[in-house]
Amino acid sequence: MRKLVFGALALVLLSSPALSAQATERFEKVANKLVKAINDANWTGAQADFSQIMLNAFPLEKSTPFFQGLVTQNGKIEKLDAGRYTPPNIVVFPAHFERGILDIKLVLDGQDKIIGMWFLPHTPDIPVVEKHQTELSLPFKGKWLVFWGGDTKELNYHHDTPNQRFAFDFLGVNEEGKTHKGDGKINEDYFAFGREIIAPADGVVTEVINGVRDNVPGSMNPYSAVGNAVLIQHRDNEVSVMAHFKFDSIKVRVGDKVAKGQLIGLCGNSGNSSEPHLHYHLQNTPVIQDGIGIKCLFQKVTIIKDGQPQIKTGYSPVKADIILAD
Repeated sequence: MRKLVFGALALVLLSSPALSAQATERFEKVANKLVKAINDANWTGAQADFSQIMLNAFPLEKSTPFFQGLVTQNGKIEKLDAGRYTPPNIVVFPAHFERGILDIKLVLDGQDKIIGMWFLPHTPDIPVVEKHQTELSLPFKGKWLVFWGGDTKELNYHHDTPNQRFAFDFLGVNEEGKTHKGDGKINEDYFAFGREIIAPADGVVTEVINGVRDNVPGSMNPYSAVGNAVLIQHRDNEVSVMAHFKFDSIKVRVGDKVAKGQLIGLCGNSGNSSEPHLHYHLQNTPVIQDGIGIKCLFQKVTIIKDGQPQIKTGYSPVKADIILAD
């Protein structure tokens, strides 16, 4: 019940500046072997890490002229840049050929064998701001618990997913700091369920999902991971992502201009969510799977500590904070 999850099923990104350490070892080993074989004109060696599926679909009589044409047109590969990773099995390496840059996209199976391979026109990384310029307010009112939030894996379940690395999961609480009443078996037991979610800043709505039914608490829907969701672009490379709204509760449409504090919808339990909560993060593009997360500093946050309110400005909440929004 406490494993609040956002993401999965390709709702992560293709534009990470670097792979995680574990993924680096897996993918770089395969990519470097492939590059060496291509540069050595060792066409059999280029298939060394092909899965049987790839060998069947792209046998030597097809792969040889393909690789020969690749080298004839572009020259040898001089270096690979750090990969852009989509967990759990896709990576894109910008490859510097003698006569230009191509993106090498590899898909690996569980045995680190290639089951997909593309050489694509290079797509530059989307800029990531060091500090957001948008003045952000908390996207709700009332009292909430930060269940996940912070800059480390220990504080933040989302940390290893690049577009969500600074994400928050917020749970509504009552005056005693409890998240639900009764036995918590129905969504209506949870204090977050049905609470108003508001725009954290002015912007334009770029995406709306509004037709996903709410889960029974404890059950999750990985097939529609974000559930009901809204994306708001505040300026270039600064986009708010809000997820898990209540079924059919969203009040805005794509293209709407929204004002800070405007009602967006109601907190729900849709998507890859185990109990009613709000997932919020800021990223650098309205294309959710291509995003890089940006650390959020909210203008004003009231922290309840030892029963006493403490006002913080320019603050990024962390796991276990009890916060009060005006």
